[in-house]
Amino acid sequence: MVSLSFYGGVSEIGGNKILLEDGDTKLFLDFGMSFGKRGVFFEEFLTPRPANGIGDFLELGLIPDLPGIYREDLLTHQGREPEDPVVQGVLLSHAHADHANYISFLHEKIPVYSSKISKRILDAVEEQTQRNIESEVLNFKKRPLYRRNYTKPPVKRTFHLFRSKNKIKIDSLEIYPIHVDHSVPGAYGFIIYTSEGPVVYTGDLRMHGLRKEQTEEFIKEATLAKPLAVITEGTRIDQKKTHNSEETVYKKAKKTIEHNKNMSIVDFNFKDVDRFTTFYQIAKKLNKQLVISFKHACFLEQYHQDKKLKTPNSTDSQINILLPKRNTGTYDLSEDYKDKFMKKRISYPNVITAEDIKKNPSKYMIVLNYWYFNSMIDLKPYHGTYIHSLSEPFNEEMEISYERMKNWLNHFDLNFVQSHCSGHINGVDLKTVLSSIHPKKVFPVHTEHPQKFNSLDMKTVMIKEGKTYKL
Repeated sequence: MVSLSFYGGVSEIGGNKILLEDGDTKLFLDFGMSFGKRGVFFEEFLTPRPANGIGDFLELGLIPDLPGIYREDLLTHQGREPEDPVVQGVLLSHAHADHANYISFLHEKIPVYSSKISKRILDAVEEQTQRNIESEVLNFKKRPLYRRNYTKPPVKRTFHLFRSKNKIKIDSLEIYPIHVDHSVPGAYGFIIYTSEGPVVYTGDLRMHGLRKEQTEEFIKEATLAKPLAVITEGTRIDQKKTHNSEETVYKKAKKTIEHNKNMSIVDFNFKDVDRFTTFYQIAKKLNKQLVISFKHACFLEQYHQDKKLKTPNSTDSQINILLPKRNTGTYDLSEDYKDKFMKKRISYPNVITAEDIKKNPSKYMIVLNYWYFNSMIDLKPYHGTYIHSLSEPFNEEMEISYERMKNWLNHFDLNFVQSHCSGHINGVDLKTVLSSIHPKKVFPVHTEHPQKFNSLDMKTVMIKEGKTYKL
């Protein structure tokens, strides 16, 4: 018997945790964090208690209470006996937190199957993130009941790396991974050959990005497979086709920056290599320096190692790295910066300070994430331009942050420009894709509007969290 159980991504965007069972073989398709569910109970200064292991997460339904999947040390905190793992692996579609982060809770003997680039992204995240129970995907230190027992070295998870169209075997399942285009490199969809027939999982994908041909290749192979079922994302199932693309982002941002005679600030996701390339090319075209953070440098150096991505290294002549002030409000390099990822790069020849930038502000394009807006106090970007190259707010918490962001922009009299294209397929394209593949059943996940799938000429299952569906 083959079945699917959904423990995340149900009537929500992200948080995918899908259990596929085929006889004695059990495989999770992603195991991510649900930002929406987490936000119901927690915020920046009210967070889950690490000392309680997975207790807070289980109690509030942020992870499923299933036997044989969680780390022994975290179970001990709940007074439970260790459990042998019953799942043969996690198939990771890509390295966004809403698909990957809660792998940190899983038993160390459950291997992760991922693309090489996804592993590089997770390496970059680990390098510049303080140890956190919610993001210990690659390595973790066991958490005994008493601090005095913290003696063992970190546990390293087993990662099996795959490439597009190279079949992999997980117990009784044969899996055909095929790259797709998304707002992060190394994203994949899968054709999973079960004892009842093929099952397709799209992961997250789009048709309007720079690598449209990757998604087209996936659609072609999925159509040929004649699947029993498709598990598909539906983030933008309710949205029509637009002309927004990476090319339109480039043209709009370039025109805006070209006409700006003062400092330019841009904001986009560090993991989005296409968006980085867009602004890097604008900087080259306009003879400006692109200024990134030390955290961004961690990602860029990982991407640079993959020759297919054709990204520059963090020491490229067109790039500077912004040195933040220390707690004392100085740039005293004679003292050690506590963060290892900064200490490793502090001697790079292209490190720059806010004081350097202020001498010739029109020369620079500064990549500045919202959470580091206080750096504007040092940069003083008065009368410049701010390009917001991220999605617009779609929940109450994001709207509050958005208004706070506007307060900063108003204070420095920054011209606000929205220039973005989504990492997710629109509803028109998605319906065309599903009509082409034409599975016997469609299971919509990663969407707040699953009912929109009912207009398809195929059986759509309105899934319920925790329920098991036989194929």
